[in-house]
Amino acid sequence: MIVAVDVHYKEAYAKTVLVLFEDWLDDTYTEILEVNTFEVADYEPGFFYKRELPCLLQALKKIDLKNISTIIVDGYVFTDNELKQGLGAYLYEALEQKIPVIGVAKTTFHANSETVVPVLRGESNKPLYVSAIGINKELAAEKVKAMHGEFRLPYLLKLMDQKTKEI
Repeated sequence: MIVAVDVHYKEAYAKTVLVLFEDWLDDTYTEILEVNTFEVADYEPGFFYKRELPCLLQALKKIDLKNISTIIVDGYVFTDNELKQGLGAYLYEALEQKIPVIGVAKTTFHANSETVVPVLRGESNKPLYVSAIGINKELAAEKVKAMHGEFRLPYLLKLMDQKTKEI
């Protein structure tokens, strides 16, 4: 089972959405879970993970991680070429390095070209930026590229993004 996770911040809480699916080529999900976190850390520039990681960990407690082969996060595993940890790497460490984490970001950082693989999907000329830990980044990029959907963002990741923004 694969799980894609994302957090969206509301006025009084954070909403975390988990989209679970069986295979990279799936066009539908197995389950969608929504978890609200009411005690959310303030945003600290350069320390985004401090705000988002607790929300992700709280939501991941709702599923049996023994059944999860990969976690996809909206963001980066590493934020620069010197392997400065991003959200994905912190999540991997928090889960005791047991589950590979793939980061899928929509924008690039200027200093992380060696830690990401740009992935073009559909007719878009704007890549997604795939990074990974616990799995080869090139293999992770192939899996993201193969995901269902004809647009830049794979269908299930787009669905997750939409669900996080719903009230």
